[in-house]
Amino acid sequence: MDNMQDIESFLNNVDTISKLVQNLNSADTDKQQEAMEEADRHIAALEEPCTTTTTTTTIDHTRINKAPRLQAPSDVLQNQSPESFMKTMEKDAYERNKMRLEKEKRAIALKDKGNKAFAQEDFETAVTCYSEGLTELKDMEVLYTNRAQAFMKLCKFKEVISDCEWALKCNEKCTKAYLHMGKAHHALQNYKEARNCFQKIVEMEPAKKSLIREYLLRLDLDEKRDIQENSARQDLDMGEEKAIAVLQLLEKLSGPDRGPLYYCGALECLTHTITNRTTQTLFRLNNGFCIVNDSDTVKSCLSKERSSDPFTQELCVSVLKLWYTLCCKNDENQKTLMTCSVFKESIIECLLSSDVAVQKECLSLLHLYSQTPRGRQLATDNLDVQMLAKTLMAYFSKSRQQQEDTAVNILVNFASENRFCYRLRPGLAEAIATPFTAILRNIDKCHQPVLPALLLAISGLAQDDIIRHNLSHDSVCWKAFLVAIKECTASEYKGILYPLLGLMINLSSLPSPALKEHAVSVCGSCLDLLTDSDGGVVTRATGVLSHVLPQSSEAVHCAIQRGVVRSMRRLLKGTGQSATKYAIMTLTVCTAANQLAREDLVKADKRLSSLCHLLESGCDEVVSGNAALCLSHCLELDGVACNLLGTDTVLLLLRHAAGDAKRTAVRQNAAIALAKLCRSEPRHMHKLRELHGLEILHSCTKLLT
Repeated sequence: MDNMQDIESFLNNVDTISKLVQNLNSADTDKQQEAMEEADRHIAALEEPCTTTTTTTTIDHTRINKAPRLQAPSDVLQNQSPESFMKTMEKDAYERNKMRLEKEKRAIALKDKGNKAFAQEDFETAVTCYSEGLTELKDMEVLYTNRAQAFMKLCKFKEVISDCEWALKCNEKCTKAYLHMGKAHHALQNYKEARNCFQKIVEMEPAKKSLIREYLLRLDLDEKRDIQENSARQDLDMGEEKAIAVLQLLEKLSGPDRGPLYYCGALECLTHTITNRTTQTLFRLNNGFCIVNDSDTVKSCLSKERSSDPFTQELCVSVLKLWYTLCCKNDENQKTLMTCSVFKESIIECLLSSDVAVQKECLSLLHLYSQTPRGRQLATDNLDVQMLAKTLMAYFSKSRQQQEDTAVNILVNFASENRFCYRLRPGLAEAIATPFTAILRNIDKCHQPVLPALLLAISGLAQDDIIRHNLSHDSVCWKAFLVAIKECTASEYKGILYPLLGLMINLSSLPSPALKEHAVSVCGSCLDLLTDSDGGVVTRATGVLSHVLPQSSEAVHCAIQRGVVRSMRRLLKGTGQSATKYAIMTLTVCTAANQLAREDLVKADKRLSSLCHLLESGCDEVVSGNAALCLSHCLELDGVACNLLGTDTVLLLLRHAAGDAKRTAVRQNAAIALAKLCRSEPRHMHKLRELHGLEILHSCTKLLT
């Protein structure tokens, strides 16, 4: 049926024939005779030839048998009573369900058998088991996806796609089917179809976006590689001059081994010839990496035991320059080089070289890899990460500015890579902590301009939970921080002090015995910085105080004796959000631990207007919660509640107690402060009743328990 008219005609014929059959079965002989005549007319109308573009079909006249007939099964059902009919249908449904359950049981057993074979990497057997399972149950989605996965291992990509399409007919939201189908299309270089499959997964399950990003990245890289390779072949076929020159040079290099001087000249010619993606790609397609890297002469110049002969050193520099030229903005070449055994074995040795030119070219090449996520991933997966980090840290004691700058940039870039941090964990002390603390203890002897970037790199590494934990528990590290603060303050190294305090804030957020041991000294150094003219330094010093003071009651006592309350109240008058947050946190810790701190705060501000202002200003929840808690501490002093009569304190606290803050601590602290306020001065209760506050406090009781 090609259109709606055909469908309408078909349905009309069905209705007509149904009526004829009904009349033919009638007990009334007149109706039967009339129905037979109507049937003859209907059949006669159908005898008209029905033509198509290729054939002509004539419908034969079929005469109606007027003889008595046997009763058909359908007639039996029609003659049954409704009760009997329903029983027949129920029995049929039960038998069908029983049969399906038996088939499902056999299919599951075959699936488990296939899974076992798959785990043993017997993929042919796994396919057989899954196929037998599908003969039992053709709509079992998991059998299709499992067989697709087995076909994938056997590189039968078209079969993978077919099975995934059948799985999607069983369940149109089967993400596993889209994943396998995307991989198969990728392998067949159907990049558009593969991309559609992966994007379909993200649409259905946004939580898998980070996982699918990896597949899409590989897809983009492979598509880009294919485009480059096709372009390179076209240039070669067209006789492009530089393309032919690359092949000629590789042919010369593929001959018997020559001396270092010969290779220096040849590699320099290659480096000058390779000026674009096309020539880079042709070098790779024509086995260039193996031709150069497998040469005994090249291997010897890159090895640890290489000769001090000037030509050998020059050849080493030439190789590194060629590698850089080949890999610049070429992901596939970066991958090929990084997986070469010669490169992996020699790159760290070149970093350790005493030759400045070799160091420079080696750092340039590693910096190239560190600039992109793909390059960092390749380096992390193929190099000795701990040795790399240790070697880079050693450059800060060589007093060579250019090498130090490049080394620290490499470290900063790699610090942003989670896998790099993960692989660095076991050797953190030797690779990073020990040289880092040595640098902090000798800031005056180091190249100061590079230290802020080094601190930035260490802060990046400290984003990793295990690295942060290890550094925060390192007593030597905290001693080095104290020495560095003292030196920076004396020499006014503000550019170093600022990131140093930022790192200390990060590490002090974790309680540790090492920090508790040095808490008094750390707080003393930070209190000295509160008079600094640089607002950023003051804010960060306050941040360190807010994290360190809760870990040491002795440090709190010393800080109060040195007037920390007045300093924090002065900071609360400023406009900086970070300074306000750190200052109120510090005040809350001090007023919770010491009555003298509460007295100092009330003495400087009888009506606690600074705290009420924070409650009224609608700051973030950390500030509001700490302001309410600090207020409740001060209300423990005699007369404070009386001083707050006639203010909006009850209303402000009630708003926070009844609010919808995500942090329940905000509502809890406000409710506690209200309770203390009314208990200390009953006259506040009248205001609370006017504002229907008792009902609100009642709703907060679950928070207090």
